[in-house]
This record gives sequence, C-alpha cells and structure tokens, in this order.
Amino acid sequence: MDWKSLVTVFWAVFLAELGDKTQMAVLGFSSSANSFWPVFVGASMALVCTTLLAVLVGERLASWLPLDLVRRGGGLLLVVVGILIFLRG
Repeated sequence: MDWKSLVTVFWAVFLAELGDKTQMAVLGFSSSANSFWPVFVGASMALVCTTLLAVLVGERLASWLPLDLVRRGGGLLLVVVGILIFLRG
C-alpha cells in the first residue's frame, strides 16, 4: 500500500470537508434525530459512494487522457470552483 498517498489524501479531504455544506447538513440532521448511528452511517455511506464515483471517474479519465492533462484539469476545476464560491460569498 502507498502509505504516503493514503495519508496525503486523508488530510486533504479531511481539511477540505471541515465546515462545508455537507457537514452543516449532517449537523442539522443529527440535531433532530433520535439516534446518533443512523445519521453517522447514512452520512458515511454517502461520502464513501461519492468518493468511489470520483475515484472511478478519475481512473477512467487517467486511462483515456495524459496524466498531466488530468492533473491540470483537476487543478483548474478546483480554482474555478474556489473563485465561484468566493464571488458568491
């Protein structure tokens, strides 16, 4: 296993997810739920499924396109989303 990649991805996603809309939604659900576990398991399953989708699409793109193009496209997409969020906020 590539532990360096695992740790890098963990911290990047962990920090990116702090305080985002998803966490605010989970916070709202957990404040009105009778039990911790359904909210935790439901939110965890959703994050796992969306992450699986992103990994599968990224892997497919990397097999069709040059890796440098995929990396630059991903970086550009992040910048565009950041600018849009900045302009809306």
